[in-house]
Amino acid sequence: MGDLQTLIVFCMELAGTIAFAASGAMVGINCGMDIFGVCVLGVVTAVGGGMTRDMILGNVPGALIRPVYVLVAVFTALAVFLVLYFKRNVLRGKPGELYDRAMLVMDSVGLGIFTVVGVTTGISSGYLENTFLLTFLGTLTGVGGGLLRDIMAGMPPYIFVKHIYACASVAGALCCVWIYRGFGQIPAMVVSSALVVLIRFLAAHYHWNLPRMRREE
Repeated sequence: MGDLQTLIVFCMELAGTIAFAASGAMVGINCGMDIFGVCVLGVVTAVGGGMTRDMILGNVPGALIRPVYVLVAVFTALAVFLVLYFKRNVLRGKPGELYDRAMLVMDSVGLGIFTVVGVTTGISSGYLENTFLLTFLGTLTGVGGGLLRDIMAGMPPYIFVKHIYACASVAGALCCVWIYRGFGQIPAMVVSSALVVLIRFLAAHYHWNLPRMRREE
């Protein structure tokens, strides 16, 4: 049972890595970066939040100990870059309309998976009863990479301007903590990551946004 749980968690982490790396690569391409910049942005998006979380916990970042995540992020970013490089018209016309949808899907999947990974990492470090810390770690892991991506790309951070993003991560992290305490790790990770994705899709579909001040002309 333990080996099965480890395999499921590892597969979810890889899926999140691929999703975030692809979203980072697409942002880099959209900003006109070269292949190196695209790869850097993909890696930062994929592992940046987790590395920050590990440093807060006083651990050597897992991405440095197990570079498989960095390698997967690099290969994903390279694949995205090469596909768009050799098919330059792929984002023009009707296919271009799919760009925002693709970004939504990849960001939502990555957000959901890495939010619950952040929570379970905090739990495995001995903080099962500290709801606030676990929620913070889950949210940081989920949004940290995207925040670093947008800052490096010179864009307003996505989490501050687009739909319900960080709030979805907070909700997923809280859900993960509660379900973990009652039903265990795998149900908590699956249900909570699905909840984050659902909130993100609903927010995008119904244009849910937090209140903001309108700038005067």
